[in-house]
Amino acid sequence: MNATALIAEDEPLLAQALQAELQRAWPGLRVLATVGDGQAAVAQALALQPDVLWLDIRMPGQSGLQAAAELAEEWPDGVPFPALVFVTAFDAYAVQAFEQQAVDYVLKPVQPERLARTVQRVQQVLAQRSAPVAGAFDEATLARLRALLGSDGGGNAAASAPARLQVIPAGVGQGIRMVPVAEVLVFEAADKYVRVLTADSEVLIRTPLKELLPQLDPAVFWQVHRGSVVRADAIHSVTRSEAGRLSLRVRGRSEAWAVSRLYADRFRAM
Repeated sequence: MNATALIAEDEPLLAQALQAELQRAWPGLRVLATVGDGQAAVAQALALQPDVLWLDIRMPGQSGLQAAAELAEEWPDGVPFPALVFVTAFDAYAVQAFEQQAVDYVLKPVQPERLARTVQRVQQVLAQRSAPVAGAFDEATLARLRALLGSDGGGNAAASAPARLQVIPAGVGQGIRMVPVAEVLVFEAADKYVRVLTADSEVLIRTPLKELLPQLDPAVFWQVHRGSVVRADAIHSVTRSEAGRLSLRVRGRSEAWAVSRLYADRFRAM
């Protein structure tokens, strides 16, 4: 079977080794590019639209899981999403997480026998794909990504959950404003900051959204986009565009927030 691929691996020697093993295991696979970080992986995948993505879990700036999540949000409608294979040096917890979610993975250093089995599974996935329908997306892939992102890829399954945030100290001018989490409607990533929005105010904090998320009650705050978290009971309405994309509004704010494919399943009518 002929197919195209993109390799994202921050260690050049390992990237070369993977490409060499792939040439032996899958002669019909053409590697379009090799990149060394998550942001480049997203940019090149969107530009080249390969059939398969080989993503290292640990990369500078953006992990393989985060890159896959961003691609799921940005991928054009009507184009088949690439088959995902994660390359990881994680321990048994991660392997268990990947196995449970039926996501293909290979461990470093890559073993030819294990790679051959992964290649066979990926070929089966590609062979079973039907012609894409405009606006359609692989819901099974989205569900697996959501589960893996929720467990951080299983990287530390034994870690205890952090204490829930009750108040947020935010620098305002020369002072500190204490914002009760109970008043927060939206957390939104903005460049190097996170906007913390209440019904009548806005402050900026430097703590990244990915560090805030584990400290928020997931039953109270829903992630709806990689850069947006909203208070669930403040959601007023959700609308769908002609292109099929969702956006929502919360009570007390005039703005609308996009809902990504990864989290659209939250808003299916009961």
